[in-house]
Amino acid sequence: MTHFMKTAFAIIFLISVCLSISPSQVSAQRDYFTLEEIELIREAQEIDKRIEILTQVIDRRFAILKIDVGGAKIAAKDAEKWGEIPAGTRLQLLLDIKRILQKAIDDIDSLAERPDSAILPDPEKKDAKGYAELFPKAVRTLAAAATRYRPALKIELDKPNDNAEKGSVLDAIESCDQIIAAVAKLPAEVSKKKGRTN
Repeated sequence: MTHFMKTAFAIIFLISVCLSISPSQVSAQRDYFTLEEIELIREAQEIDKRIEILTQVIDRRFAILKIDVGGAKIAAKDAEKWGEIPAGTRLQLLLDIKRILQKAIDDIDSLAERPDSAILPDPEKKDAKGYAELFPKAVRTLAAAATRYRPALKIELDKPNDNAEKGSVLDAIESCDQIIAAVAKLPAEVSKKKGRTN
């Protein structure tokens, strides 16, 4: 086989591989956090703060899609640290929402399995809280967000979306249901403190 034929076969192979990649696979390879968001998440080591950041990241995606979920707006003084508004197609942003919800669930599940791995506030600080306070607060924060997201996602499900979009919305709704069910499993004494710890 000549050098020319080997090169031709290689080019044909590369073209066929590129053509076989579907748009959803391309979307799947997109990083669903901006660099600034990654930094904010990295800095938020305590679980309650990390969940607050993740829900704000999700709120941003809904805002870009012009879907009102009642999320808090990012203050003008904090806009720089959040960076540019994330760009993406409708499908990409819906995939972001699905994946970020799953990351929040994974972070909480991971900590529930290994509570001794929790990063706690400096005990020298006044009113420093431990795992027993921070973990339920994080679960409640995520559940409150999931309760806001679920009705908006149900409305999106009824719109004429393509199958990939519908799949992302269905997965996000399922995650919301899972989160809302989890908050009901918190110990009763923790639930009673809800009003005081928010």
